[in-house]
Amino acid sequence: MKKHLILCGWLILSLALGSWAQVQGKIEGRVTDKNGQPLAGVAVNIISTKMATRHFERKTDKNGKFVQIGLWPGYYQVIFKKDGYLPITKEVKVSIGEATRLEVKLEKAEKALEKMLSKADQLFLKGNKLYAENKFEEAASTFQKAISLNNTQWGYYFNLGLCYKKMGQSAQSLEAFRKSLELNPDSFVINKELGEALAKLGQYPEAEKHYQKALELNQDDPDVYYNYGVVLINLGKSQEALAAFQKTIQLKPDYPDAYYQLGTLYIGQNKIQEAIDSLNKFIELAPNDPRVKTAQQLLNYLKKQSPSSD
Repeated sequence: MKKHLILCGWLILSLALGSWAQVQGKIEGRVTDKNGQPLAGVAVNIISTKMATRHFERKTDKNGKFVQIGLWPGYYQVIFKKDGYLPITKEVKVSIGEATRLEVKLEKAEKALEKMLSKADQLFLKGNKLYAENKFEEAASTFQKAISLNNTQWGYYFNLGLCYKKMGQSAQSLEAFRKSLELNPDSFVINKELGEALAKLGQYPEAEKHYQKALELNQDDPDVYYNYGVVLINLGKSQEALAAFQKTIQLKPDYPDAYYQLGTLYIGQNKIQEAIDSLNKFIELAPNDPRVKTAQQLLNYLKKQSPSSD
């Protein structure tokens, strides 16, 4: 009987581990030289674009292959480095329960250039560490030093922009994100951050364009749809904003801010019951939000217009 219980326990553990693996993602890939020959010992740094503390390091095997499991869904910078070769930074999206596959080619570097780039990468990693420690001013200074040695890496400018964002320096963050986008125009995370930086500065038409580009690249981020909706409201495009907020709650049904925005938009369209439902949901999800008082006042007014409502 005891043996049976142990086996049952192992089965439960196996099932739990299997379920855990299904909510995580994986990056795997192969690194070669320009002639297609596998490169062993390539350092692969995998850094979350949302949280610098989420940082993984791997090395390629004799076949030039690497695997990193246990990744939360989202976007990552993947940096490939090997002595004697030019480093490469890739932006990749990791999804739940499936592998993201990369094929990377590295090119030879001249000795002097290699030394300079190596120092820049060291500074970049140091900057990430400082950022993770909430030392944003020091991190920004470190990223600037890295850029002075190598101004061709979009990740350096992007992380510098994140530092300025944390320090509340919107104009500086905008400048850094613009430079990052020049080097990597089809980046989801850069277009997303540019849209936010522009919106904070009241530059809504340009913010709209970058949010649209971000949504072309990725339709799975509720924050982008929400922020896009706010920009559309400021541009007077209420119907498009409504669709953006509806998409937000489709992706994340417990997104209180989106329900608040939907409630106010439905009022403008005289859709009383929809407005009541949205504002009630907002209060349910965020009972301590400072806008609850306003939402309650709106509900009291709406219920007078719709006696059949609860």
